[in-house]
Amino acid sequence: MSDLIGYLITGLGIGAGFALVASGLVAIYRVTRVVNFAQGGFAVLAALLTSTLLAAGLPHGVAELGGVALGALAGLIVGAIAIGRPGTSPGTSLIVTLGLGVLAYAVEVLIWGDQPRSFPGLPGVAEVAGARLPAHYLLILAVTAPVFALMAWFFARTDLGRALTACASNRYAAQVVGIDVRRMGLLAFTIGGALGGLAGVLTTPVQQVTFDSDVTLIVNGFAAAVLGGLTRPMIALAGGLLLGVTQTLVAGYGGGAYQMEVALVLMLTVMIVQAARTGPVPETAR
Repeated sequence: MSDLIGYLITGLGIGAGFALVASGLVAIYRVTRVVNFAQGGFAVLAALLTSTLLAAGLPHGVAELGGVALGALAGLIVGAIAIGRPGTSPGTSLIVTLGLGVLAYAVEVLIWGDQPRSFPGLPGVAEVAGARLPAHYLLILAVTAPVFALMAWFFARTDLGRALTACASNRYAAQVVGIDVRRMGLLAFTIGGALGGLAGVLTTPVQQVTFDSDVTLIVNGFAAAVLGGLTRPMIALAGGLLLGVTQTLVAGYGGGAYQMEVALVLMLTVMIVQAARTGPVPETAR
């Protein structure tokens, strides 16, 4: 039983990282209808910079904030390139984000090399119902919960959040009432970059990061986001936590080699179910 509890808490901690990546995807897609395949790269960039800042002697907190800030800046830059030109279709923007993600590999290897990196997180071991596990997993959960609560408040209670939500609901109507949809899109990319960066700095102490770690993050993040149709952040949170727990249980009781397959099977299943609910496209709509 103690092993099961340990796996559950560990999975929730890992899943929280997936959920943050997924929420960044959702924030961007809701406003721009662009699937940002560079989202995992924001987490990698933030983690690599944080490791460098800590090695240079900066204290914890400052270094992590620097990493998140780099993620936000990277998100803004990707957004400016992907959607900055008027008339760019979502499909074209998707390809641009994919290309920028590949370009990031070269930049990361040039600056940080190709060896795995990590940095210390919250020290100590926590004991929960007889299970002993690194205390940092509890820190991940303690940070993720208020972040999602803050996001819910921001989108529901602030004028800027409502403007973003308006763009997500009806872009044309938002433009009619004077909302700058392009500017909202850039803001969404910036928010997505910050969320991805936060995922990177939170999970790197328990999972080493390399230049290509974004593959695992984007696959799991996209799978979690797909559960909510790429539009509902709280469903993405639930999806990320579900993926994290499931993969940890698979690794603990089965084999770690099958963790990626869990995300792919879940994503494929959800897509098939959603397609079945939608039904065939009428001839008049083709």
